[in-house]
Order: sequence, then C-alpha cells, then structure tokens
Amino acid sequence: GLSVHGSHRVATEKILFAMPETGIGLFPDVGGGYFLPRCPGETGAYLGLVGARLKAADALYVGAATHLVESAGVEELIVALAGADFGQNPHGAVNRVLAQRQAAAGDPPLAAHRATIDRCFAGPSVEAILAALKADGGEWAEATRATLLHKSPTSLKITLRQLRAGASMSLAEELRMEYRMTQACLLGTDLYEGVRAVVIDKDNKPQWQPRQLGDVGEDVVQRHFVVPKDGDLVLD
Repeated sequence: GLSVHGSHRVATEKILFAMPETGIGLFPDVGGGYFLPRCPGETGAYLGLVGARLKAADALYVGAATHLVESAGVEELIVALAGADFGQNPHGAVNRVLAQRQAAAGDPPLAAHRATIDRCFAGPSVEAILAALKADGGEWAEATRATLLHKSPTSLKITLRQLRAGASMSLAEELRMEYRMTQACLLGTDLYEGVRAVVIDKDNKPQWQPRQLGDVGEDVVQRHFVVPKDGDLVLD
C-alpha cells in the first residue's frame, strides 16, 4: 500500500500483493482508496473488497507494480541504479536501467476473469455485487461471493463507498477521508475482533457486529465519513 504510490514500483517473481483489510474489520488504507479506483475497470473494487492476493503478472496487470526483475538480479540492479547518471532526467535514467533488466511476467490469470469482475463489481452496493456474482453462477463467481460473505459487513460497505468517492479525489483528499474512517473504526468493534480472529488467535472465526449486511444501515456507514469530534486531519 505504501509502495504503490511510488513512480517506479519494482517487483520480483516473489511478490505477493494484497489489500486484505476488509477481513480484519478495516478498509484499504495508506491511500488504497486513491490507488484502487484507478486500476483497470473494476479490478480495484474487486481487490479492495475481496482482498485477493496477486502474484507478479497480476500485480503488473492492475498497476500495483510497474516493472518486474528477477530476484537474483536485485543486488546488481541496486548497484546499477547507484551508478546511474541521473542528470536532468532522473526518471528516464531509472527507466533505462530497469528496461535492461525487465523480466517476462507471463499472462495475468486475473485477465481471464476481467469481464466478470467488470460486470459484477460495477454495482452500486455490496448487495448488488453479491447478487451479480450469484446470478453469474460460475465457479469463480461463487468462490468470490463466498469470500465476500466472510468479510466484515461494515468494512465492505464503507470500503465500497470509499472506493467510489476516492475515484474523483486527490490523494490528499482521500487520505483525509481515510483519517475520518480510521477514527470511526477505532470506536467500533469489528477492527478489534478482526485482528483477534486473524492475527492473534488465528481461529479465522470473527464475530462481526453487525453480522449481516442488511443490518449495516446508512447511519452506520455515514459515521465513518464525518469529521471526528477532535478535528480533521491537517496536511501541509
């Protein structure tokens, strides 16, 4: 999440990229609401809600990575970058060094599901997305729907709103929105329960409150997007 805002996002074949926060009662943070809506089609909504894990080819496909190099050549790459003549065009110099070491990623597996993702995750609500996946009926759609149903209902709803709003925000505006969301999450219960279930006890049986999407009303969602009583985030 932090690295994805850099100009050159260099990955190796060992990369595993994910924004899995809906599984711990949170939302895609560190600017996830800015980056994910700018992924191709509805892949950002898919990644943010489902928390899918991407390997190298898919990381390049969605734009999480910009370049792929072999892990065995990382040290040599660092030496080459350190010795490069950056002159008046530092980005161009980095591009040239990376181009000489670019590895082949192969076909991105996610591309095979792109049509389904774009169709199903374009819905205006989490309920609509789930309904579209159910209507699709395919094996991948069913597995994706099952994964969504295991996530925090509150996190799913605030994340979808975050991603839709973040598509038209600057990064600074989106980070301010995230600050408001974080303060509300800290006052709730799902974040603590999610961390307990996934990180501490590792039973992977979180008891979300509310437990059903239908019980997460607009008032619950809205409280994650208002200015906290102690004030808003100030960005210089």
